[in-house]
Amino acid sequence: MIILGIDPGIAIVGYGVIEYKNSRFRTVAYGAITTPAHTPVEQRLKTIHKSLSEIIEKFSPDEISVEELFFNSNTTTAIAVAEARGVILLTAAEHSLRVNEYTPLQIKQAVVGYGRAEKKQVIMMVQTILGLKKSPKLDDTNDALAAAICHAHTSASGIRDFFNVK
Repeated sequence: MIILGIDPGIAIVGYGVIEYKNSRFRTVAYGAITTPAHTPVEQRLKTIHKSLSEIIEKFSPDEISVEELFFNSNTTTAIAVAEARGVILLTAAEHSLRVNEYTPLQIKQAVVGYGRAEKKQVIMMVQTILGLKKSPKLDDTNDALAAAICHAHTSASGIRDFFNVK
């Protein structure tokens, strides 16, 4: 199964494409879609849509794993990220891809074994699980790869269907 992991954002959308076959991982590609800060929101959303469509067409994932949003305080940022997330979900639907959503806690649990793991632990485990010589520069890219790993573990175990995960 080819899984496209996505860490939503308005400035940076992290993505990671992995293959999970016979309980083994293979890293296909990873990176980030970036949008300049002073660009109008509608243009940023258009860039995300276009770039994500190109990624989907290039790598033909079977499913998409998207990190759910979690915000404490900044409402303005939350709205912009939610708009970007909406574009991501729409783009997946346009390509007839099943979207699987996981909370940060679920992703950390699947990757590290502890839902309250620190960022450094997640980065180290992503690097270890995928056999990367060094971890990606951006946290957003690491988070996207972690979301893909989470989905691989969850779908392989049957937990997704048992708990009726979206």
